[in-house]
Amino acid sequence: MMSLIDHVERYLALRRAIGFKLVDQERMLQSFARRASEQGEDHVCAETAVAWAAESRSQLERHRRLSVVARFTEFLHAEDPAHEIPQKDLFYTRQHRPTPHIFSEEDIAAIISRAEELGPAGSLRPLAFSTMFGLMAVAGLRTKEVIELLISDFTDDGLLIRETKFRKSRFIPLHETTKTQIERYIGMRCRVAGQTDHLFVSLHRKKFSRHTVLSTFHEVCERAGIGRTIAGKRPRLLDLRHTFAVRALERCPTGRDQVNRHMLALTTYMGHAGVESTYWYLERTPQLLRDIADAAETFVAGGGS
Repeated sequence: MMSLIDHVERYLALRRAIGFKLVDQERMLQSFARRASEQGEDHVCAETAVAWAAESRSQLERHRRLSVVARFTEFLHAEDPAHEIPQKDLFYTRQHRPTPHIFSEEDIAAIISRAEELGPAGSLRPLAFSTMFGLMAVAGLRTKEVIELLISDFTDDGLLIRETKFRKSRFIPLHETTKTQIERYIGMRCRVAGQTDHLFVSLHRKKFSRHTVLSTFHEVCERAGIGRTIAGKRPRLLDLRHTFAVRALERCPTGRDQVNRHMLALTTYMGHAGVESTYWYLERTPQLLRDIADAAETFVAGGGS
């Protein structure tokens, strides 16, 4: 009889074969399978699953852990009803995506300027971060996407974003000023960096860790005088991507057909799985909501189409 640990490996292999990465799910399922095996269980026991999930400190993590095990058990239950499917919504709590912080043009200029002042003096670090943050602002890249960029991804025609979220690749054009800045950075980077192929590299001549990039961004924001919002939240690096999306939507032409084409183009450019992810910015950004209301009033009054 297969152990639960064996079942976990089989389940992960099958789902990865159709495109899922399942990094966090693997960690959770292996942890649960070890617990169950230690208790002598070779089938999923709902009581054990709930007790294991309840050990997490946060409500959200408890919900995630139990949901992962429940989905795994549904797969096993189809083959063997002896596996007990736990109640996946037992720890459910409604989550709200945070309202994005939208940077002004002056904010972005200040972030880039303060990044250029980072130490050590004469090192690649200030040029690396000023170029990285500037690229994220003008191209709407995700944090992982910019960290994983290779030198070869930068071409005369634009930037190749390889198999990132949802295992999708895309090619994005760049403005000449952006290309010039990246070429300037690459010139210095190739003189001082090591053998790694990654575009952005640390003082240790390796690709940046996510933690380093996030902490440096917060440091730069503080130096630029961009502090916490009224709600007490400090701006996130992801908000550079949000700002790009919002500015693109603000420039959206009027007219139903033109709007549809603009939204589809933006969805493709940003690498969203579907257009609904792009529409999210319309409902989460006050300025865009006001623009929509104004457009609706104009339409009702007979002044638009």
